[in-house]
Amino acid sequence: ANPDPEITPEEVAEIRTDAIMATGRSDYANQVNNVLGFPYIFRGALDVRATTINDDMKIAAARALAELARQDVPDDVAAAYQGNRPKFGPNYIIPVPFDPRLISAIPIAVAKAAMDSGVARKPILDL
Repeated sequence: ANPDPEITPEEVAEIRTDAIMATGRSDYANQVNNVLGFPYIFRGALDVRATTINDDMKIAAARALAELARQDVPDDVAAAYQGNRPKFGPNYIIPVPFDPRLISAIPIAVAKAAMDSGVARKPILDL
């Protein structure tokens, strides 16, 4: 829960050293925040004039996020974190909200899913 999680990452680590945890707080690793999804899902849906946002589009957004987390973090993201360059693993399972790749990766995946699932009213031919 925000702003105070029911259990902190420190408390989890005392019990399970192999646990992977995410919270809604930016001062802990793996911040889960709707800013990672909603703006980009809407962008992709609007770009193709989708009649609805369906499960295929949401799954495409989630997969795009997962793929980004596995890629090397760009310099501008590392700079936003005082030069700390997160690498995929227990403390970095989801991109950070400041990652500029979100705007290009997620809307494209969502738009493609809308087209593939038949809800796009204005498909983008050169996607």
